[in-house]
Amino acid sequence: MRWVLTVLILLMVLMTVVPWLTKFGLGKLPGDINFSIGRHRISIPLMSTLLIVVACYLIGRLI
Repeated sequence: MRWVLTVLILLMVLMTVVPWLTKFGLGKLPGDINFSIGRHRISIPLMSTLLIVVACYLIGRLI
């Protein structure tokens, strides 16, 4: 149950830093959903989130 809470907190943090991460190409990968409604831009970085989670998992396994 603790890992679910950890993943949710990580996702919340990731969603807040998505505009900064777009400078590095994250949020623009195939599988990421970006659309605009009026003047509001909505980003759902599914593939970017998956890439970051896999990278964190691999780093955690190495440590």
